[in-house]
Amino acid sequence: MRVDLFDYTLPEERIARFPARPRESARLLDLTGGRMADRVVRDLPDLLRPGDLLLSNDTRVIPARLKGRRGEAGVEVTLHKRDGDAVWRAFARPAKKLRPGDRIVFAEDLAADVTDKGEAGEVTLAFSCGGPALMAALEAHGSMPLPPYIKRAAGEGAEDSQDYQTVFAARDGAVAAPTAGLHFTPALLQAVEAKGVKRALVTLHVGAGTFLPVKADDTDDHVMHTEWGEVSAETARAIAETRATGGRIVATGTTTLRVLEAAANDDGTVPAWSGDTDLFITPGYRFKAVDMLLTNFHLPKSTLLMLVSAFAGRERILAAYDHAIAQGYRFFSYGDACLLERTTP
Repeated sequence: MRVDLFDYTLPEERIARFPARPRESARLLDLTGGRMADRVVRDLPDLLRPGDLLLSNDTRVIPARLKGRRGEAGVEVTLHKRDGDAVWRAFARPAKKLRPGDRIVFAEDLAADVTDKGEAGEVTLAFSCGGPALMAALEAHGSMPLPPYIKRAAGEGAEDSQDYQTVFAARDGAVAAPTAGLHFTPALLQAVEAKGVKRALVTLHVGAGTFLPVKADDTDDHVMHTEWGEVSAETARAIAETRATGGRIVATGTTTLRVLEAAANDDGTVPAWSGDTDLFITPGYRFKAVDMLLTNFHLPKSTLLMLVSAFAGRERILAAYDHAIAQGYRFFSYGDACLLERTTP
């Protein structure tokens, strides 16, 4: 499909620079039941049914942005996928002069050797330490990898280390937040459970490739970066039980949806699964696992806007975005949400 079919114009003032406080006070555009209704996220329990299953991503964002030096030259890297105990793929700036064999020094106790160089600024880095020692070094020297459209002046954003982490965060590995999960608080989760809605977790370690624009003119020519995910045996059982009793599978965010669809069999069953996925969902895709989706508003011409268009219909999504812009909704990672139901095969 033509990528320009997923374009729209967003005024810059609609880009959220900070999250709503409290989190569940964010606005919610309800697109279920054929309607378009303005609500708030705390209304979500009223839009679910007893017996539904709410699935969320338990990945934890690591401080994946590092500043260092190659000799006298400054280098900034953003890690995006772990390839080994001490090996990560990363996007580097500037990347032109980096070569395999170069060493980047980030701190006295943290350095990395460039072992490979790919396209679009991607490099592979072998760090001087791995495992828990590398995680500790990232916590000490790294910063939260906020999306490039969230601008921070000096002294701003001190709370991003907490704001850019979901209440579900438990497993280190993401370099971008699963942003639909940012709307939840313990109080909202209690209200969901009080409605008789069950909960379960999946993991998808979100990569920095989620920030990359689709530069191709046609979706067939876009190459997705891979991300690692897992559906546990316990979660697979919860999904099967929900299906057996007529409940709906509700995904918190596109990352949850993608790992469920990557794991699902053609008959809609979801087994325990783990591995890498580069699943790219565009209109025409046949969804197998997910019935409803809570998600934020996505960038123009992005793979995520294509995904929600596949899920709920491109024209309906673009009309909803026009409505949201006109009504002052806040967009992107720290912005408001919408609730979708599957309306395409």
